[in-house]
Amino acid sequence: MASSTTPSAVAWTKTQIPRHLSSSLVDLSSISFNKSKSSSRKTKIHPTLHSPSVLHFPNQPVTPKEDSSETVNPKTHRYQPQWNFLQRAAATALDIAEAALVSHERRRPFPKTTDPRVQITGNFSPVQEQKVRGQLPVNGTIPESIEGIYVRNGANPLLEPVSGHHFFDGDGMIHALKIEKGSASYACRFTETERLKQERVHGLPLFPKSIGELHGHSGIARLLLFYARGLCGLLDHTKGTGVANASLVYFNDRLLALSEDDLPYQVRITPCGDLETVGRYNFNGQLKHSTMIAHPKIDPVSKELFALSYDFVQKPYLKYFRFFPDGEKSPDIDIPLPVPTMMHDFAITENFVVIPDQQVVFKLQEMLRGGSPVIYDKKKKSRFGILNKSATDANDMIWVESPDAFFFHFWNAWEEPESDEVVVIGSCMTPPDSIFNEHDESLQSVLSEIRLNLKTGKSTRRPIIQEPSNHVNLEVGMVNRNLLGRQTSYAYLAIAEPWPKISGFAKVDLFTGEVKKYMYGDKRYGGEPFFLPTEQNCEAEDDGYILAFVHDEKTWKSELHIVNAKNLQFEASVKLPSRVPYGFHGTFIDSRGLVNQA
Repeated sequence: MASSTTPSAVAWTKTQIPRHLSSSLVDLSSISFNKSKSSSRKTKIHPTLHSPSVLHFPNQPVTPKEDSSETVNPKTHRYQPQWNFLQRAAATALDIAEAALVSHERRRPFPKTTDPRVQITGNFSPVQEQKVRGQLPVNGTIPESIEGIYVRNGANPLLEPVSGHHFFDGDGMIHALKIEKGSASYACRFTETERLKQERVHGLPLFPKSIGELHGHSGIARLLLFYARGLCGLLDHTKGTGVANASLVYFNDRLLALSEDDLPYQVRITPCGDLETVGRYNFNGQLKHSTMIAHPKIDPVSKELFALSYDFVQKPYLKYFRFFPDGEKSPDIDIPLPVPTMMHDFAITENFVVIPDQQVVFKLQEMLRGGSPVIYDKKKKSRFGILNKSATDANDMIWVESPDAFFFHFWNAWEEPESDEVVVIGSCMTPPDSIFNEHDESLQSVLSEIRLNLKTGKSTRRPIIQEPSNHVNLEVGMVNRNLLGRQTSYAYLAIAEPWPKISGFAKVDLFTGEVKKYMYGDKRYGGEPFFLPTEQNCEAEDDGYILAFVHDEKTWKSELHIVNAKNLQFEASVKLPSRVPYGFHGTFIDSRGLVNQA
């Protein structure tokens, strides 16, 4: 990206200081991502609070057809903080410092992994909240067994970034499609995190973006600015800094929105299908640490929730714990790791948890050298830790090395006692850190089977799709979750091509490697294929339906597709009243679960 021409920091900030010292003095939102011919011509970037439902970055389609008649605008006025004189002076100084920092950052191009014009353009760009819209047009017939609400999480930045931004940095927004007696309604709402609420008040993105901004010396400067604002009472960083945008889990009668940078947030679904944030949820004070992994696992038999929490600053770098069905938490188990490891997911079997310790690690000292704190450590050996689910410490943990294996997601795992092996199914990604750091090499995500021998301590890895000519990038998806931790024959996975878009999904036979595809069509892309069984105890593993949001980039319209999971035949689609951006992970809550919400 060509850097925009800007005046010196001093001259620039003088033009931005308002006459009254009642709020932030430097309007950081006025910084432009567009290249200007002179320093006197700048395109003002407005926060989404004051913008139409799509942020129009360069080369992004303008969407006049998008129906915004029922969208919800957050409060458009900026709150006037009740600061004393010293706080107002501190705010002035810190805003001037940040303006100088942004000016410095703009002197060189952003890499694609943190360039907002790449990361949040097209249907990766945010939308406004949508009130409940009912009686939506249905093409085909919605199966009678589908009664409840499909909810999917995603990143949807409330405020337009002033600097680097990665797609994962956006504020959490949940898209909800409720189905009742063949009729469908839709709504989408922000998860009201502490971060979002404070940034909405100030009208500025004051919290650092963990991937987009925390690189090198400027990343250190941003952290210092953030904590300085906290020390001066200009914002509160003690209530969590997470975005709750990654996944959703329904446990103990609560819908929880998760991202591994914070505690979960509880969200309640109203009788009409709307969404209300209850607040940050620490399991009634039991979750003492401040984070929980984005992909906890619910055992379909015991109904327990298994989770991890990692720390990249101090030991212990990793903790394991579980929750019983009534919400009671087990004691933490410290997992011994020599260095803090980036850990987005893990796996469970009937008796074990399977914990990855891979080659993508956190090295904060790299920021002092001007680099990213998330790096691929080629010298480190990837390994898996196998621990009994009910263990009280990590003394009996078995570590099995699995060289050069990096898995961002795991689809299932199970035990094969006759061979003393644990089988793990996931997508092996190369280059391992390609999501976080720019590479010339194109990303590959290979559906793989790893066998971990608990007696010999050896492992094997093989691609499930054996023929190289049949290779396809497979990411985000699932097995029948009623069989999670037990042997399964099928996985339903997104076809991540052209990366990072998803052109369809595949039903893969995990034993033969046979692949059957459901493609969305020309210029139509979707997200995670969600498998919904027809009932709790289906006779056939694939007796169910796939739910997936699909967006047409030619008409700029979005739908929900319902596909028969056995034969991949189209069953129905629901036309949505507003655009659904590409997002992350979801879940389904049946009608009984909706009634029993806490």
